[in-house]
Amino acid sequence: MSAKTVSPHDLHNEEDSNTSANPRFEAILEARLQRRQLLLGSLGAAASIVWGGGTAAAYARAQQAPLLGFAAVPKSLADTVSVPKGYTASVLIAMGDPLFAGVPAFKNDGTDTDFDKRCGEWHDGMEYFGLSANGTRDDGSSNRALLGINHEWVTQTFLHPNGPSPAPRPDAEVIKEMQAMGVTIVEIAKGTNGKFAYVQGSPFNRRITTETVIELSGPARGNALLRTKFSPDGTRTRGTVNNCGTGKTPWGTLLTGEENWNNFFARNAGDNDKRSANENVAFARYGKSVTTEKGSDHVYRWNTAQSGDERFTRWNTSVTAASATEDYRNEFYCQGYVTEIDPYSATAVIKKRTALGRMAHESAAVRAEVGKKVAVYMGDDARNEYIYKFVSTQTWDPADANRTDRIAVGDKYLDAGKLYAAKFNEDGTGTWVELSLSNPAVANYTKYRFADEGDVLIHARIAADAAGATKMDRPEWGNLHPVTGELYITLTNNSNRRLNPTGSQLAPDAANPRSYSDLYAGTKTNTGNVNGHILRIRDADPAATTFTWDIFLFGAEADADPKLINLSGLTEEQEFSSPDGLVFTKSTGLCWIQTDDGALTDETNCMMLAAVPGAVGDGGPLTLDYGSTKVTTRMGKKPTSRTLKRFLVGPKDQEITGLAETPDGKVIFVNVQHPGEDTNVADLADPSKYTSHWPGNAGYGAGGANARPRSATVMIVKDDGGLIGT
Repeated sequence: MSAKTVSPHDLHNEEDSNTSANPRFEAILEARLQRRQLLLGSLGAAASIVWGGGTAAAYARAQQAPLLGFAAVPKSLADTVSVPKGYTASVLIAMGDPLFAGVPAFKNDGTDTDFDKRCGEWHDGMEYFGLSANGTRDDGSSNRALLGINHEWVTQTFLHPNGPSPAPRPDAEVIKEMQAMGVTIVEIAKGTNGKFAYVQGSPFNRRITTETVIELSGPARGNALLRTKFSPDGTRTRGTVNNCGTGKTPWGTLLTGEENWNNFFARNAGDNDKRSANENVAFARYGKSVTTEKGSDHVYRWNTAQSGDERFTRWNTSVTAASATEDYRNEFYCQGYVTEIDPYSATAVIKKRTALGRMAHESAAVRAEVGKKVAVYMGDDARNEYIYKFVSTQTWDPADANRTDRIAVGDKYLDAGKLYAAKFNEDGTGTWVELSLSNPAVANYTKYRFADEGDVLIHARIAADAAGATKMDRPEWGNLHPVTGELYITLTNNSNRRLNPTGSQLAPDAANPRSYSDLYAGTKTNTGNVNGHILRIRDADPAATTFTWDIFLFGAEADADPKLINLSGLTEEQEFSSPDGLVFTKSTGLCWIQTDDGALTDETNCMMLAAVPGAVGDGGPLTLDYGSTKVTTRMGKKPTSRTLKRFLVGPKDQEITGLAETPDGKVIFVNVQHPGEDTNVADLADPSKYTSHWPGNAGYGAGGANARPRSATVMIVKDDGGLIGT
């Protein structure tokens, strides 16, 4: 297979706007029954246990997670979804499917419109919200629910009849793309056949797009940097964009992460000259410098829509008028947050939680324990960026889990608190460094002068630079072990890791110890931390400012050097590359690892593995000897054939991402994102040249064997009706 071409989705793989000199480390079967009883009982009581732990007894229970009880799925380059023998995967909902009454069936020929009434594109993070028979929240329901599904990008080639038009672009094309992103809330229910189907016309169904009006909340609300022509007082904005990972709060709301929003904005040539030195530092740090005479690069050129209407020109974040309330110079600052949505109300206000900082957000993992502060763990997905933690001012009251004014509960716990970034030490310890003006390193930073605390949060990356946080290898999804409360976070890869670094390249160190070369398809050499790894962090308390850490797994090919690359001793049934999505299923305590890979795709399509998680400290120190350089890291216990296996391989040219489960653990939902994304527009007229035809070739939707590929949500069941994975 030839090397992957660079798609808009791949742009963040190459982003490296961190030029700071910060440390360059790239770094339960027994318990299951108890947890299920708690989930099915009082929600408030369950929240205090299910959302964390950390006691010695919890650690003991963590070691009793059930061993994996399926035959590993082989690597595959087939254009299909492969699951273990004894399991069945089927499509639940796909891009373009109508959500509301009267919306016609999806034709899948590029002519479909009204994407604000259809399931969006590029399915990503996903959460399950149980519904009772009478339509109220029921966290224990395994028969009826709402799914909250993120939509990260679009594949322009297949979204339009003949692919995208050049700039200036037709309004209709831009509108379709803007509406296809964001979030879908959709009801699903089991039919008489015992299988889930989505419910077209449900009153719960909702599309949140790049044009939905959203409130800005928290310390930055009303900040001078958030004032625009649309919202002169800086309290509102339009839309959520590039929605990647998700989170779920114990009070029943969806958290959606806005990732690489910078790619959607234009800046005119000469805009640097109209900005202060501070502003130009900030734009550069967030990947939006003006570097050419034509202005800054931007992916879809929405601002060039032919009518010149304001709904399009707002995507140009240049100075074009006399004041900030007369143009959209500040619109860039209005994206990049964790956004909270109440899935149980199709009309509830949506809020961007600025207290959690502005960055390329992936997932948001919430830890809530009785009488303790609420913590939210987050990763910033770009090379050399940071791992973050927000700690609420208020202590967790489990009674709040049962309230119906869910966004108001979010106001209580997510609008006031402290934001931290992680600093890793070589001895397996670390510190959460505070990002606020009370930290002298932030207050006295000379490269950027913070005006106020809102400015610190809007420019959390710069504050983390100032505070001396540790640069990491693209921190992506983080999630919490359901018993121990330990954070597992994927570090996808880093092409800038070098043994002899120059310029912005980084040397390996304890938290990210590998740098090596890998031959792809016999023609291309990938260099750096090619295959990525998964880090674990243990906080003794959600509000702790110190932690311990180790590395759970190293991605690698099975035949790679066991002393420098395949450190976890992965076999053919376990090898993986570029871990991205990571989710725990609470019914079993299993950890599910999903890949978004360009280094192993000459041998297999992207995949999902199941792992028995363990605990921080279950391994020991390991020294990598590079000759002139030696690096000692902290590695977890190596997996066995019963604790790590490949569970799923997806169709061609896609990413596996997002996972949710029914509370009884008998159904999981998984997303297949952008199959066929590298198909050339020039080949659109010849279906034989599409790199994928899934899911049409699996019998779903229009087009059959020659269908245009579509992102979709797949439901997986065990044929005997048992628990998934065990």
